Amino acid sequence: MHGIESEFSHITTGAVTAALLIFIGVYALIISEKVHRTVIALFGGAIMIIVGIFLGFYEQDKAIAAVDFNTIGLLIGMMIVVSITKTTGLFQYIAIKAAKFAKGKPWRIMVMFAIITAVFSALLDNVTTVLLMVPMALVICDNLKIKPYPFFFVIILTSNIGGTATLIGDPPNIIIGSAAGLSFSDFLLNLAPISAIIFIATVPLFWLLYRKAIKTNKRYMDKIMHLKEKDSIKDKTLLIKSLAVLGIVIVGFFLHGFLHLDGATIALFGAGLLLLLDFRNLEKVLQEIEWTTIFFFIGLFVLVGGLEQVGVIHYGASKLLELTGGNLTTTALAIMWGGGIFSAFVDNIPFVATMVPLVQSMSPVFSDLNPLWWSLALGACLGGNGTLVGASANLVVAGMAEKSGYKIKFVEFMKVGLLVAAISLVFSTAYVLIRYV
Repeated sequence: MHGIESEFSHITTGAVTAALLIFIGVYALIISEKVHRTVIALFGGAIMIIVGIFLGFYEQDKAIAAVDFNTIGLLIGMMIVVSITKTTGLFQYIAIKAAKFAKGKPWRIMVMFAIITAVFSALLDNVTTVLLMVPMALVICDNLKIKPYPFFFVIILTSNIGGTATLIGDPPNIIIGSAAGLSFSDFLLNLAPISAIIFIATVPLFWLLYRKAIKTNKRYMDKIMHLKEKDSIKDKTLLIKSLAVLGIVIVGFFLHGFLHLDGATIALFGAGLLLLLDFRNLEKVLQEIEWTTIFFFIGLFVLVGGLEQVGVIHYGASKLLELTGGNLTTTALAIMWGGGIFSAFVDNIPFVATMVPLVQSMSPVFSDLNPLWWSLALGACLGGNGTLVGASANLVVAGMAEKSGYKIKFVEFMKVGLLVAAISLVFSTAYVLIRYV
């Protein structure tokens, strides 16, 4: 740990205090919802850079380096693909098909959506999945004449649970897999079982929370059953093109390690290819991108980058490991719960990036680091359900919801998110103890 401490030896107490105050102030305003989260994140990021320059801990080039352009590129690329695909009517078709399979009953439809979201999040990634699911939820809720908030919440929560299961499901897993040399099958064999268990455990919770909020009358359910899904398809030629490109992108995600391509490169390639095949409505497609979400991410990355520069995240992560006293069980659980708490309130990508070298440095102490890697993945991915800023998928859904006229309140989501995150980590604790340590 001495190398880490010496790395931040030039940082003054004033710099640490300033960075923390800026971050806490921004976070307090985001929670209060008195100022739009994108506005305050961008303004807070600018303040962090200005103060950082004066106090000597942060500069503009470091702030730019702090922005995870792989995440930004992935988001923009998939938003373009989804925006074009949406015009074909595919999502309405899938939504109506799923709703009719559930006999038009809201609770059954919600379970269907939860299953589809979890599976898609494991096979694609959770950001791509929520981009697909939110338009479908809006179609169904509009026909059933119910408010879509419960569906939004379930989509967020199950996307993060499902995304935990595989290498490509959630960005933290990609970072861990690359650093530890773990394959797609390693993640599937080790994390898919507990992800499935947590999913099954949370479905009854959704019923308790939302069964009354999604009630509708028989007339609207009958209306769903009489809908003709085939009529939803508006452009068969573009649908074929969109499905072909989406297929290429999915295969690319599966083979990204073999191809040595990041998710952003694959997503932007797919977006560029689909725009090339259908460039009639370029301006309209670009207007469909959730720019408020994109700029919120940029502001958040800059803010967290400031905390990284003053050593706050390094300090917290290293102290977490020091407190375990070299015990594998204690270390694994500390990483999981510490990661869960951090990831609920600070984006999980920089936290995982910080933890990776610290876990690697423990190889002389522990002969097998795999229990620590799985604990880190579970904590970071499942803890992301805690608040709206905990994971990329959460913010994308919030942005899409707001654009459709439904604002998700920070505290309202946090009440449910923290509960689901806590339950998930309890199950994960039992799983790690039984299977690994």
